Amino acid sequence: MHDPSRLDEANTGYGCEHPGTGIAAVPGGARLSWLRPAPLWRSRNDRLVRLLGDPTDDMRREWLRRLDAERGPDPARLVDRFAGRDSIAVALLGDPGEGDASQYCVVPVLQRVAGDTDLAVVVSDVVYPAGGLREYAAKLARPYADHPGPIYGLPGNHDWYDGLTGFMSWFCGTPPEEAAPADPGTGWKAFLRRLLWRRGPRGRTSDLEAARAWRPAEAQRALQPGPYCAIDAGPVRLVLIDTGIRGALDREQGEWLRDSLFAADRPTIVLTGKPLITYAEHHPCPIEDGGTVAELVRDPRASVVAVIGGDDHNYQRYPVRLADGREILHLVAGGSGAYLSATHPIPNVDVLAPECTEEDFRCYPLRGDSLAHFSRRYDALRRFGTGTAVVSPADATTIMAERIGIAPPRTGTPPAEISPRARRAAERVLGGPKGRSENWTSVLYDTDRPPMLKSFLRLDATAAEIRIDCWAATGCLEHERDPVLEDRIVARPGADGRWTWASATPGRAHP
Repeated sequence: MHDPSRLDEANTGYGCEHPGTGIAAVPGGARLSWLRPAPLWRSRNDRLVRLLGDPTDDMRREWLRRLDAERGPDPARLVDRFAGRDSIAVALLGDPGEGDASQYCVVPVLQRVAGDTDLAVVVSDVVYPAGGLREYAAKLARPYADHPGPIYGLPGNHDWYDGLTGFMSWFCGTPPEEAAPADPGTGWKAFLRRLLWRRGPRGRTSDLEAARAWRPAEAQRALQPGPYCAIDAGPVRLVLIDTGIRGALDREQGEWLRDSLFAADRPTIVLTGKPLITYAEHHPCPIEDGGTVAELVRDPRASVVAVIGGDDHNYQRYPVRLADGREILHLVAGGSGAYLSATHPIPNVDVLAPECTEEDFRCYPLRGDSLAHFSRRYDALRRFGTGTAVVSPADATTIMAERIGIAPPRTGTPPAEISPRARRAAERVLGGPKGRSENWTSVLYDTDRPPMLKSFLRLDATAAEIRIDCWAATGCLEHERDPVLEDRIVARPGADGRWTWASATPGRAHP
């Protein structure tokens, strides 16, 4: 395997001479462009809930009522297929489903370093832009046709834009033709919401059959008891929560989560559609009628050792030390296929001290590599490819270290040797000397050419150790053959039974 990018600039994929087989495998040259109006219009429910209220909680309740009426009440919502195992290996794919090169470039690396995992979990936004069962063949089943184990999932906001019909049919076994629950709201806002709401196309049995044809083996089938559930994964328990469109839980799910966390008799890893910490900011995830998910995972009665969330399309690592001495690892892991979310807006993580510090933080891509990447896209779109707005990775490494006050993660250009042009170009991307580039602009700079800067996680657990690896997918052939291990963090129990995390990645101590 290759060393992480903070040891070698070449391992980011800059200067890639031979694109990988994953990019070549994209069916029919498919590409999801967020610059086109159709994907944005199909995703309009996101804006509607911000203006007119969110019916997601009521719709989720109705979905579960239907499931329970068909199969009988299931208060535990537990998958016990892997119970009793002494060890477990899990592939975690965050926000994968664009169905183009940014997703397919991950597949060869996944097959090489995680093709032997017992199961996989899609962490948020299974398919883009707006759910729908018809998308599952091209954006879930076909890309991962060769993964031998079952693939479970938790919905992201984009999966709710069809009323969750595609997700419920594929993962939970509801009939493909079943319509989404009706919006029960009253008043003028609910009236406008129903008038403008996108109702995804109903699925058909043929859509489901077309998707299953890519993953026909019985061992590949996964059936879960709802959009939120727990998986008994031998030495650990995985708890999957559904944060809907706006990043919140309904009352019933909150009660189920509390009971699941407090009753767990082993280390628990919470998987969530939206991270609780991202861009060095807390997002506690409110629960209907009071409380937050952050409060539950920190409660000493819970056995949570890690929280992993999608939604932001990159990798971020925050080992959090609580006042009582416990540690909870918070990861952002949404980089498995959607457009890249910039990491250069991440401030110095010392703002979270003493719970977490910059020294313990990691991200992929590195902030400087993110700046270099987005400068290329800025130049292509706004400077007609003249090269006048491009910042080299070496220059960007130094500029970002100066900007946020950190030690450069790898050797960059000496400050005195950075040209005024490069500094001006960096400020354009960064948003000015006092500004901070808006992450929403990431969608404008999407690309299907190396370096792709994608990533996914592999989780391995026994009673004695939990290891999480972040593997990079650059889109380059050499990194398909010898993948880049970008980050590794390991937890082991102490004499008091508490789990402690330690970095085990080669390279410098600073991110």
